[in-house]
Amino acid sequence: MKNLNRLVLALVLLVSFSNVNAQDENNPWAISFGINAVDVFPVGEDAPQGDYFQEFYNVKDHWNILPSLSTISVSKYLGKNFSLEARGSINKIEKWGQFGSDVPSVKVGDLDYYAVDGAVRYHFGTLFGFLSPNLGVGGGYTWIEEGTYNTFSVERGRDNLVGAGTVNGAIGLDINISEHIALMLETKYKHSFEEYLTSHFQHNAGIKVKFGGKDTDGDGVYDKDDACPEVPGLAEFNGCPDTDGDGIEDAKDTCPNEAGLAEFNGCPDTDGDGVPDNTDACPTVKGLKTLAGCPDADGDGVADKDDKCPDVAGPAANNGCPWPDADGDGVLDKDDKCPNVKGTVANNGCPEPVLPTVEVMNKLNSYAKTILFETGKASFKKATYPVLQSITAILKEYPDANFIIEGHTDSVGSETLNQGLSDSRAGAVKGYLVENGIDPARLESVGFGETNPIDTNKTAAGRRNNRRVEVKLKK
Repeated sequence: MKNLNRLVLALVLLVSFSNVNAQDENNPWAISFGINAVDVFPVGEDAPQGDYFQEFYNVKDHWNILPSLSTISVSKYLGKNFSLEARGSINKIEKWGQFGSDVPSVKVGDLDYYAVDGAVRYHFGTLFGFLSPNLGVGGGYTWIEEGTYNTFSVERGRDNLVGAGTVNGAIGLDINISEHIALMLETKYKHSFEEYLTSHFQHNAGIKVKFGGKDTDGDGVYDKDDACPEVPGLAEFNGCPDTDGDGIEDAKDTCPNEAGLAEFNGCPDTDGDGVPDNTDACPTVKGLKTLAGCPDADGDGVADKDDKCPDVAGPAANNGCPWPDADGDGVLDKDDKCPNVKGTVANNGCPEPVLPTVEVMNKLNSYAKTILFETGKASFKKATYPVLQSITAILKEYPDANFIIEGHTDSVGSETLNQGLSDSRAGAVKGYLVENGIDPARLESVGFGETNPIDTNKTAAGRRNNRRVEVKLKK
């Protein structure tokens, strides 16, 4: 009992110094209790001890096990897979080692053993749904009652404990039985830097009880697993509420205060038209899904509430009424460029334009070829003006037609000079026509320089033919 009191006192002291900030994991606290085994043999020291890990699993010859509660620990989860642990243990050392395979184990009697250790553990998560491996590093203080040994016996001291600090490394495994209960297994190496305290292995096995889960809203779901930790809810919804009781949690319920149907995300459908009330523009009158739950008496795709002609089918663009066709040419007024004059569909409701015939175009170009300019200039010779007047008169007879005035030169001079001259001469003809009443929007002028000859440039007659103006109908 005296030894157990020492152990409990040591644990209380350690726990009082290991208070850490609270964190929001389920069951952050754990207490474990069980038995421990001390093995001083496979630690690489002189005989009667052996090399590192020699006969590591030789329980019979080397493990010292106290057949009663001999270890207890308290641990606190820190977050991010780390926990802080304080452990106390007691034992009786009877087996110390052996001098050879043919020499029995050295017996040292019942030397008292006490240890208080602290560790930081890293948990690797859960494997196969119930195994939780971990690694621990830390330190502590261990006391072993003094004693001396010879080949076959030992002389005990008289309750004279020798203690020293140790640096510890551990590997552990929790076998989870339930949310709160687990079997705990651990192997720990405790290295002492003092000659009077041997390094050793300590194995622990026991039961771990986990507790301390936080449930802020008191709904029976721990905050870590509670999707709504500040509001009481239901376990089947991870702690979130279902205010209207329709079986759909509020976070997923579009109408959380009004019982509805799952197919409508918790919203009702009062008129039964398959459109939930929250999106039904006519929630009390059965209608069509395509019209947000509103009816369409004339079937024109315009809801009756928006249809200015609810009994006569018409397009939505005209508020459900038919489009008029004032001139009766088959082109609706909305598309008719000439709504008050009967025309053709091909010409957007306007009468087809009257265009010059081939004969008229030939006549225009016969005039155009007689247009004369001052040499090297874009100014007209006096004899040209009657020709220009004739061309103007013909263009006025065809107000719906558009024309292109083309200027051409012979090859005398540079290409750049000829290009500029042809542009200027075509522009001069266009300018005359505009000044004499032809809409400029109907005309386009362009010069081609010497690039499009119609005759040879090697003779005077050929060059004269190449110096010309042409009038073409614009498509």
